[in-house]
Amino acid sequence: MNFRKLGSSDLTVSEIALGSWLTFGVGVDRSKGEACVRRALELGINHIDTANIYGKGAAESFLGEVLKDVPRKSYVLGTKVYWPMTPTDRGLSAAQIRKQIDLSLQRLKLDYVDIYWCHRYDKDVPLAETMGAMTEVVQQGKARYIAFSEWNAPQIAAGLATPGAARFVASQPQYSMLWRIPEKDVIPLCEKENISQVVWSPLAQGVLTGKYKPGQPPPADSRAASKEMSQHFNDQGLPFQDDKLFAAVQKLDPIAKDCGLTMAELAIAWVLRKPNVASAIVGVSRPEQLDSNVKASGVKLTADALGAIDAALAGFYRT
Repeated sequence: MNFRKLGSSDLTVSEIALGSWLTFGVGVDRSKGEACVRRALELGINHIDTANIYGKGAAESFLGEVLKDVPRKSYVLGTKVYWPMTPTDRGLSAAQIRKQIDLSLQRLKLDYVDIYWCHRYDKDVPLAETMGAMTEVVQQGKARYIAFSEWNAPQIAAGLATPGAARFVASQPQYSMLWRIPEKDVIPLCEKENISQVVWSPLAQGVLTGKYKPGQPPPADSRAASKEMSQHFNDQGLPFQDDKLFAAVQKLDPIAKDCGLTMAELAIAWVLRKPNVASAIVGVSRPEQLDSNVKASGVKLTADALGAIDAALAGFYRT
């Protein structure tokens, strides 16, 4: 496992991060979930990503139980705030940030998180109020650093310009071979400001593994076939149930083989080719998936391979 520095922080994180969206406490039974966390730690993954909204607290509670006997300084954990936890509890107001960080810490059985993420930008709350409350969380020792997910470049710049506010150390955008939008504005700005990317869905919800074949039903053990995990399958702005897309993705198989990689490893190595990407978040339902994912750490793709990827997916990726 290779490690990278997270922005301007003093945190060093594994290139592969263990995610918990739609999996732990929700779509994966407890024993398998515990096995996944144990295997991640064994493989050198020290970066764990969760959010209060994942399972409406279930993912945090699961991790709180599983990690309670793991030395605290051996892992880096981040959680998030924004999405509705109840009909009245949502957003990035000062009151909500104060309330939700305490509830998250209670579920996680922790005194602090390493990273506290604004899960989206809240247009209904003055940015100064949000930044002030996030800074307060750091000052109180409940989080070491703050970060954001899916903010655009002007929003990021405004947050950085807030007087007296804690400084962002990380950005969490959707980013994959099929979703390249962050390359336009977000990554260049973050490179300039020493803010690292911790990207989600590098496998495009499993599409880039090649498991979904044109004209065939999804595999029984796949996310698309799971009632609990398929509910957001088409939420990411891509036609994730399009046979033409699936056929294009199959063209990546020979490219991966030429590189000595699986298609999943190729997709993760592709996002990690950017120095500004500190970690790629993977969500797994079986420990053996992690054994494959971690092989992408440290891989250097050639210019020929990158060109072949672009040619295979031409017309299907978003920029």
